[in-house]
Amino acid sequence: MDAVEKYLKHLHDIRASGDATDETSYYTALNNLFDEIGKELKPRVRCVLQLKNRGAGHPDGGLYTPDQFQKLSDQEPLAGQKPSRGAIEVKPTSDDAWVTADSGQVSKYWKQYGQVLITNYRDFVLLGRDSEGKAVKLASYRIAPDEKTFWKVTGHPQKTAREVGERFVEFLKLAMLSPAILSAPRDVAWVLAYYAREAKFRVEAQPGLSALSTVREALEQALGLKFEGAKGEHFFRSTLVQTLFYGIFSAWVLWSKQHQPTSKEKFDWKLAQWSLRVPMIRVLFEQVATPGKLGPLGLVEVLDWTAATLNRVDRASFFAAFQEQAAVQYFYEPFLEAFDPDLRKALGVWYTPLEVVQYMVARADAVLRQELGVADGLADKNVFVLDASCGTGTYLVEVLKTILATLKAKGSGALAGHHLKQAAMDRVFGFEILPAPFVISHLQLGLLLQNIEAPLAEDGSERVAVYLTNSLTGWEPPKGPKQHLIFPEMEAERDAAETVKQHPKILVVIGNPPYNAFAGVSPAEEEGLVEPYKKGLNTEWGIKKFNLDDLYVRFFRLAERRIAEKTGRGVVSYISNFSYLGDPSFAVMRRRFLGEFNKLWFDSMNGDSRETGKLTPDGKPDPSVFSTDANREGIRVGTAVSVMVKDGGVVTNPQVRYRDFWGLRNAQICSTV
Repeated sequence: MDAVEKYLKHLHDIRASGDATDETSYYTALNNLFDEIGKELKPRVRCVLQLKNRGAGHPDGGLYTPDQFQKLSDQEPLAGQKPSRGAIEVKPTSDDAWVTADSGQVSKYWKQYGQVLITNYRDFVLLGRDSEGKAVKLASYRIAPDEKTFWKVTGHPQKTAREVGERFVEFLKLAMLSPAILSAPRDVAWVLAYYAREAKFRVEAQPGLSALSTVREALEQALGLKFEGAKGEHFFRSTLVQTLFYGIFSAWVLWSKQHQPTSKEKFDWKLAQWSLRVPMIRVLFEQVATPGKLGPLGLVEVLDWTAATLNRVDRASFFAAFQEQAAVQYFYEPFLEAFDPDLRKALGVWYTPLEVVQYMVARADAVLRQELGVADGLADKNVFVLDASCGTGTYLVEVLKTILATLKAKGSGALAGHHLKQAAMDRVFGFEILPAPFVISHLQLGLLLQNIEAPLAEDGSERVAVYLTNSLTGWEPPKGPKQHLIFPEMEAERDAAETVKQHPKILVVIGNPPYNAFAGVSPAEEEGLVEPYKKGLNTEWGIKKFNLDDLYVRFFRLAERRIAEKTGRGVVSYISNFSYLGDPSFAVMRRRFLGEFNKLWFDSMNGDSRETGKLTPDGKPDPSVFSTDANREGIRVGTAVSVMVKDGGVVTNPQVRYRDFWGLRNAQICSTV
């Protein structure tokens, strides 16, 4: 029985005795609920009821952290403390918690304790401070709309807990964390994810809103796909909320770079759109984040709460821990895990370890120099690089860092920053289909340039070459006239992406292609990509059943076609599912690689759960290379790093090199270039 179910059952049993008072008889149930939820937090939070008068009256309770309790000894208890996580005011179920929150008595408690959680057992209202230090309702949660309904649902505690439990528990955790100064990126991500879930709940409660329909149609046009069915609808609305919150988070990060932590000026989310330098994402943000659109969605209140949270972050501590080159690990991944874990799993959003990224980029740089005769490697101004599924931009950041190191080694001096910015704008390309990570990628690359004192123009006239697009379509000019899109900014984004797809001679394709498809209906052009890998499987190889539907296979075909067929020379380096290395379904795919590339290196990282149970040949643990502290198992499929080179000549005797890495030896790959 979980905490919420116990709470509801306890209340019901007390009332059933017939001897309960309207308020105080139920204190024990409330106390137990707070303690059960509080013990999951770090530091743990505990409830104490019936507090002393500290000058503002007797609050019904308070929320305390472990440092406020005297350790076991014969010393006197700690004196004169205020509950560090705020006071609690309790009223009978017949009272209105919102009216109580505005009462003079609660105002006295708020002035004394800084935060008050008001409840009538069925409603919970959190009264705290806004960015200017004024009283504001930071969040609220309602189990039932009135007293009669509440007592009815307590008679079915398991069913009610199943319906309200998750959101209710998250609200209580937020209430217990709110007075704390936030400094750890993961804590900030968690609190923002709570508000994002509340925003998504409100958005989903407005099924036919015209503002959403317009944005939906615009995104479908821009990406060339359809959001259909329940999964498509969920994906669209979740993506919309993510984009809104990442836009605000990105704007706050950029704002923080311009305002010292000691500054008294406060961040205003309403100005966030002015920090988003990409016109396409700005117009998407504006369509949702303008007062006329936010009013019907009920999001103004939620975003005010979000700004208040960001304004109480200890920015000095936050940015000391927030490594900008790993924003996905420090913010995006924990945010998505807390906001929508099912979508995170469905999309295959996994943090690629920085060591793996560095290894792959270093290999690409070395191969350009050693195999293709490009003396400056990635720094050569004629080397065009593409990450066709760039996510939050981790590979692109590492490519730019490698370029910068070469420029400095060659003595470019003060011009290094200028040359790097030109590379980021003109020849280091990224494609991404999800708006939220797209925002983070622009943030990461923009911060990199800002940190080397080569920032993008503040008037929006400059941008890095990362585009919101479906990577798997648009590589050939349309046969008929182009479709005009609803928003000119989105049309310009599409056209710019297609220019990259059709014109530059891309020499390096690198990255971590997605493992799972997004919830949309793709065009025939995308589905037909893998047809060359199916040709002859049945008639020539006798393989009647085959599986070539994994999304990463399409990205391999994209890279093969771009390098081997279009440019005629270059490098492909992916970390992906390793099935293509030995599964019979990929026989034609492997043969094509041998016919197209002169040299092929494959580093199998293993870590597969299906074939080996994530065990090494000698029975020791074989975790995924994607394992992190937050996700120790990593992904379930085995993975491999590939490097395939076409030197421009005829392929007559391709060289293939293969290595196996097991268990902890996976880490060794990062030191072998």
